[in-house]
Amino acid sequence: MHIAPDLKRGTSGVPRILYCKMAAPLEVILSSDSGSQLWNLTVFDLHSGSSLLSYRGGNSSARTLTLLRGQYILSAQLGKNFINVWEIQRKVSTGKLLSVLSRHYQDVTCLKFTDDSSHFVSGGKDNLALVWNLSSVIQLDLGHTPEPRHVLSRHSLPITDLHCGMMGVQARVVTASLDQTVKVWELSSGELLLSILFDVEIMSVTSDPCEYFLFCGGSDGNIFQVSLCSQGLSRDRPFQSDTEQNQNQIFKGHTNMVGCVSVSMDGTLLLSGSHDETVRVWDIQSKQTIRCLAHKGPVTNAVITAAPANMFLPDSRPAVPLPRFSRHLNTSEGDGRESGEVCVRLGLYTQQEEEESYLLKAHRLNALMNAVTDKSVFGDGENTKVRVAELEDEVHTLKKINKDLYEFSSQLLTKPT
Repeated sequence: MHIAPDLKRGTSGVPRILYCKMAAPLEVILSSDSGSQLWNLTVFDLHSGSSLLSYRGGNSSARTLTLLRGQYILSAQLGKNFINVWEIQRKVSTGKLLSVLSRHYQDVTCLKFTDDSSHFVSGGKDNLALVWNLSSVIQLDLGHTPEPRHVLSRHSLPITDLHCGMMGVQARVVTASLDQTVKVWELSSGELLLSILFDVEIMSVTSDPCEYFLFCGGSDGNIFQVSLCSQGLSRDRPFQSDTEQNQNQIFKGHTNMVGCVSVSMDGTLLLSGSHDETVRVWDIQSKQTIRCLAHKGPVTNAVITAAPANMFLPDSRPAVPLPRFSRHLNTSEGDGRESGEVCVRLGLYTQQEEEESYLLKAHRLNALMNAVTDKSVFGDGENTKVRVAELEDEVHTLKKINKDLYEFSSQLLTKPT
């Protein structure tokens, strides 16, 4: 068990924040590097660049920094096999092992949850990205072996980063790889929607909240902006940096590989972290650097996130306690629980053998929804042809409306002020 160190504090023991005269920002930057000796994580104001908070304790591994329910910050310790956990305002202990997933054949390089926390995706050096259903992973049935819902296996070299879009199980997943491609997948079906080939290895990837653009960090220090709304896209698409059109879609400024990228909620600002020991804030429209934040070593994590309200409330406490992290499953005899531990269960739980498990209920509900969808959309005989014709007309109309809106918005945004 590892106890994460406390917030950086002054002589009075109070976290180093100006509570009196500053309003809590809407969005903040969380960043870490591999060289700092005084702190692990730093919180910056997105717009002013001022340092707001520092969290002490070792250094964080690349692409492992995450917020849990706006109450805890977690990251994997660089070069060690444990996880740092901080309360937003004070130190906490760690939690219990619920499941061990051994489906990857080599090291796991990245892991992301969907926005509704129902699924998560893991990418590894085995060239695979696996889509997992969270409810099936943490089932209490010890005889149940978790299996991924989908295996995304179209990359030919290790996966370096991935991004999950909005809309939960209906989201699109983006994967980046050393094979110089970025691929867009449909999470619900596991189907490959788009593959983009670059001139360099892609080390990081994200999209704006509306998913109009992809932002891909390269091993050469450049960041490439790819439109997802272009007309006539085939499933395979090259992005050649030396063409005049693509030259205008490149963010230039970093001198080493870009290991992390993130976009603000309004889609106007891009954040990037690089091995050149800097974090940059970019204006997306002009491709110009607004601010450069120096670090003490290669940047391992950089993300824009909505600032949790209790991050700036010194007396706040997490609503849900976090149990201790155990190295093994079933660490005690009997019901498998130790004194003081919290057992995570999904929905209502019962000891009765005849009661369906949560996983069986989820599968049954999914099958029922698919059956209803098939019946209502496809129907039988002539009704099918009529319905398909109606849907095609509706799609044509919506495409025209979308095109008109896009052209109007572009003219409005580019109109000189």
